[in-house]
Amino acid sequence: MSEAVTGGRKAGPQAEAGEAKGSRRPGGWLAAGLVVVLAAGGAVGAWRAGVFAPAGSSGPGPPGRPAPATQAVIREDLSATTPVSATLGYAGSYPVTGPGGGTLTWLPPVGQVIGQGRVLYRVDNGSPVVLLYGGVPAWRDLGEGVTGADVSQLNHDLVALGDAARSGISAAGWGYFSWETADGVQKLEEHLGVSGPPGSLALGQVVFEPEAIRVSRVTGSLGGPAAGPVLAATSDRHQVSIPLDASQQSQVKAGDTVTVTLPDGRTTPGVVSSVGTVAVTSGSATTIPVEVKLKNPRAAGTLDQAPVTVNITTGTAPSALAVPVTALLAQSSGGYVVEVVGAGGTRRYVPVRPGLFDDASGLVQVSGALTPGQRVVVAAS
Repeated sequence: MSEAVTGGRKAGPQAEAGEAKGSRRPGGWLAAGLVVVLAAGGAVGAWRAGVFAPAGSSGPGPPGRPAPATQAVIREDLSATTPVSATLGYAGSYPVTGPGGGTLTWLPPVGQVIGQGRVLYRVDNGSPVVLLYGGVPAWRDLGEGVTGADVSQLNHDLVALGDAARSGISAAGWGYFSWETADGVQKLEEHLGVSGPPGSLALGQVVFEPEAIRVSRVTGSLGGPAAGPVLAATSDRHQVSIPLDASQQSQVKAGDTVTVTLPDGRTTPGVVSSVGTVAVTSGSATTIPVEVKLKNPRAAGTLDQAPVTVNITTGTAPSALAVPVTALLAQSSGGYVVEVVGAGGTRRYVPVRPGLFDDASGLVQVSGALTPGQRVVVAAS
């Protein structure tokens, strides 16, 4: 991880020093970790093919020599990325605890998504226990005249479900169990087929969780008590978790765009949603948690705890003067050149200084006496 990120940085003067005469592999690049970047972009094969052979004499080639493969010098927005291993799962973790008594007679299957106003599980003679949204757990019976934060979240739920009018609830007060609240509770119970005392909620009829849940594990058992742990759940939102090397924390921030490669090879865009501040040490590795939100949640399907690769952008170079990586030639005296093909097939070497490498495009940023449109010799494919 650390080498790959370093490879995305611009090469400095030290990267051009110390070249052994006749070497095909620029020692400066190896020292800067650029071997890793080039390997990701397929340029190692170019090394082995002799692309980075030392520059020789320039000028027109001998008669009969085939014309070299060339590509144009261009201006392009470049970006350096580094791949990191990550896990695709679901955000959040919610233990579902039964607040009332009774016996469990129905439980949802693993993987089922349950939203606001839907049945979580059933007790006794099929009586439903309903999911409502809120951060305060159910802890008492609720009826007319009761006040508190639990009543406030109940009122908001009833309005969101369309079982109570916002104007009536607001007039009586969000934290007050009014007759409008009682009427809304009765409508909710009618929708669920609940029979019993209308307009009130006994402890155990509802469970409050912050959002819709996805059942990840069934902890209760049919015939067992409804009081206590019943389900383990997550949110229904996919999330990618990256154990990022702590030394790279400053190179990633919330809002950065990334590309996620799924197990089947498809890619989907994402955005960094959070970067942890507390490092975790496991063995010799020290990492920080980085979370990524998918821009298209449907792209992940129902995958859970799946290994994925996240390509993080570690540097950008807008409108950079660029040539193919395979156009770079190492000089025995140090530094790099490209071979420019001119009118009539004449060829000459132009010194360049490499900057940012873009693995995706196979281009490298260069500075030197080049202009867009000129043709440079590249390794034959």
